[in-house]
Amino acid sequence: MRPRSFEEFVGQEHLTAPGAAFRTAAEAGKLGSVIFWGPPGVGKTTLAEIVARSANARFHSISAVSAGVADLRRIISEARNSLRNGTRSVLFIDEIHRFNKGQQDAILPVVEDGTVTLIGATTENPSFEVNSALLSRSRVYVLNSLTDEQIMHVVRSALENKENGLAGRFTLEEHAAAALVGLANGDARAALNMLELSSSVAEAAGQTEIDLEVIRGVVQRRSVLYDKTGEMHYDIISALHKSIRGSDPDASLYWLARMLAGGEQPLFIARRLVRAAMEDIGLANPQALAVAIAAKDAYEFLGSPEGELALAECVLFLAAAPKSNRVYKAFGAARAEVEETRNDPVPMHLRNAPTRLMQELGYGKGYVYAHDFEGAVVAQQNLPDSLAGRKFYEPSDRGYEAEIAKRLAAWSEAMNANREAD
Repeated sequence: MRPRSFEEFVGQEHLTAPGAAFRTAAEAGKLGSVIFWGPPGVGKTTLAEIVARSANARFHSISAVSAGVADLRRIISEARNSLRNGTRSVLFIDEIHRFNKGQQDAILPVVEDGTVTLIGATTENPSFEVNSALLSRSRVYVLNSLTDEQIMHVVRSALENKENGLAGRFTLEEHAAAALVGLANGDARAALNMLELSSSVAEAAGQTEIDLEVIRGVVQRRSVLYDKTGEMHYDIISALHKSIRGSDPDASLYWLARMLAGGEQPLFIARRLVRAAMEDIGLANPQALAVAIAAKDAYEFLGSPEGELALAECVLFLAAAPKSNRVYKAFGAARAEVEETRNDPVPMHLRNAPTRLMQELGYGKGYVYAHDFEGAVVAQQNLPDSLAGRKFYEPSDRGYEAEIAKRLAAWSEAMNANREAD
């Protein structure tokens, strides 16, 4: 069922539609080396074959998972022979990010001299996984997951195709079709594999209709699209954190479930929840940090699946909490002050004086003990002279931080009154 032309190809219209720059260049045989970046089952290999066929070029395909330098040398030798006879070659490397630096470097000379046109395919962000030298000589094209409508089109085509499909042998019940499309998760290859397996099960049972029961029997659980070592790992943890910051409990819970279903390490999630409690809630609700730490401890105590409920409770608590980044900003401002300006000595009245010499030099002289005053509030300079009056922390008016703001304002008023009295 693999498409053999741009007209048959499903999806990626930004590349394959008539008049699209990519398709125009491919059909003219002027497409340089490229890298296809996208999730599984969206047509990276198929598109590479169509490009080679459009340019009347020989197609050499290898997988970086199993191929080595010896395979590359053999293909390069064949490509040079073909070029002498006037035929160009396309070298397709699936999972190109699996090649080490030495293997990727071995491709560079033949890409530069035009011996082969390279088409790499990767599910990982090429910015991190492909050598910069090779990346600079290639153009990256992003391929997207197929929509449910496009997956349904692929499934219907397989059911109607007489030569390579199931036409005349099986029908697909409506609810079963919807379930199969949902389970495919945007992956055309997965959809066709499930359809093929379902037809075998139906045939064994003497059925010509593939119904919902057959689909459920074949696929016990939806395949979750998640790569806990790749870019999606960072994308979804980012989505979780930003959903919490945006006070969206439902989205926060969804992204948590996506990560856990994909096999993410729960303690990695717990660490990010602790960070969100400090960075985005802070003193608007001082309990947020305690809840995040407790969720981490609860998971370590219970493990999966029971401990995952503690993470879910924490996520909802954080998402529903009042938000403030004032602690985060205040600490950043204080650190910047330390790193960017001169570090003046500690004021003499704040210094400890454990020896007579230090006392004679004035260490600790003039220090005012706050507890000797009403409310333990006293007007005293605690920053170096060069930073006197500098404000790093400005509490917000949200949650408990609003109470802090009132308290600091009252203290400031009392201190000013004391100064005027003096």
